[in-house]
Amino acid sequence: MRIDEVSLHLFAWDDIPTTTYGRHTGRFGGSTKLGLLELKTDEGLIGRSFLGSAIRSAELDSYSLMNELALVVLDQDPLERERLYQAMMTKTRSTTLRAVGAVDVALWDLGGQIAGLPISALLGATRASIPAYASSPVHVETGEYVTEALAHRDSGWAAYKIHPPTDPTHDIEVCRAVRDAVGEDYPIMLDSTWAYDYPSALRVGRVVEELGFRWYEDPLAADDIYNCAKLRRQLNIPLMATEYSPGGFTSYAPWLLAEATDYLRGDVAVKGGITALIKTAHLAEAFGMNLEIHHGGNSLNNVANLHVALAVANTDLFEVLLPDEAQKHGLIDDIEVGADGLVHGYDAPGLGAAIDMEQIQAKTVATLEQQR
Repeated sequence: MRIDEVSLHLFAWDDIPTTTYGRHTGRFGGSTKLGLLELKTDEGLIGRSFLGSAIRSAELDSYSLMNELALVVLDQDPLERERLYQAMMTKTRSTTLRAVGAVDVALWDLGGQIAGLPISALLGATRASIPAYASSPVHVETGEYVTEALAHRDSGWAAYKIHPPTDPTHDIEVCRAVRDAVGEDYPIMLDSTWAYDYPSALRVGRVVEELGFRWYEDPLAADDIYNCAKLRRQLNIPLMATEYSPGGFTSYAPWLLAEATDYLRGDVAVKGGITALIKTAHLAEAFGMNLEIHHGGNSLNNVANLHVALAVANTDLFEVLLPDEAQKHGLIDDIEVGADGLVHGYDAPGLGAAIDMEQIQAKTVATLEQQR
């Protein structure tokens, strides 16, 4: 079997609500473009993935994907995923990890179809479902966080994570108010989205430690290994970093050597696909750590993330970014959190999620192709 065609269909995603998750996103909304990547084989199978997000149009990565990575996989055996991953990673000076991730996910989708198995089973499943946590947008008023946290606690979700306004004084107020509202036993986390300098990070960290938060995420710049290590030595709350640490899988090594984080973090988009994420989970396991998987930026990436989460033992929670309307698009049967607070896996071969091809065809604005 060989891949004989690579195509990328750019399609519009409209009516995205105005949202922000921190200074790194700013306020976004309105319209963007996603990409449906298809790897077609000479035996008629098609592996698919999505490229792009509500924040980052697929156009930004589309041309380097087609001009660099499509040529890597054309006329190749789709089951040689590791070799193709290694070859794609040599191209990251002229393309992006997001593009590598999209091709890698599509290769895994093909692999599952060839084997007749969902990707989680192909990887070696550990479970059929995983607890979900609600991950807030940035709100203006403290009371909005309280209302949202209570609603998700009362709906059975496993935990609630705060993306705060990123002013340390206001952030502390939000954290105290949410803890008072949900009670001392309900798991809550803080993701400060790289917003603080070291003194502010320490100040906020001591408060969330006192409040019994489950983890303290990304208080410092994404590449600030030195101060993360120093901060970790000052606090008794688990520190989470590495979500956007520069580089792919190998970028985790200096964080581990410096003892600068208590978790590894990543997703199929920002780290280069399912192959990279599985490597990360196994690396974390060797150090007795969890890989807590970050939201994937689009619906099909989150399905890929879910397959990994169900295949490894050292991921405890599944992130669901709010609101849904800024994160879900293009699938007929998107991920939903059940009344039991769990996200359940897909049973069909490959990614297993039904794509809304009719909607995508109606919204397609451009198609890029490479053939052998």
